[in-house]
Amino acid sequence: MPNRKILLDEDEIPKQWYNITPDLPKPLPPFIDVETKEPGAGIVPRIFPKAILGQEMSKDRWIDIPEEVREVYRIW
Repeated sequence: MPNRKILLDEDEIPKQWYNITPDLPKPLPPFIDVETKEPGAGIVPRIFPKAILGQEMSKDRWIDIPEEVREVYRIW
């Protein structure tokens, strides 16, 4: 597969991520705890960093990209 690189001007760098969850025909199944094999939201804080939890659990269609991430995007 050929290597492809798309260069964007700074004003074209995305400001939001698309969250597919609201557009799915049915909700995703709950997370399963690998130790207990039981579903439950209690596992979520153990598998995702705190800063990511809001994004992972969000029902919003568009999620703002943190400015720190956008700054890294500008490097390339």
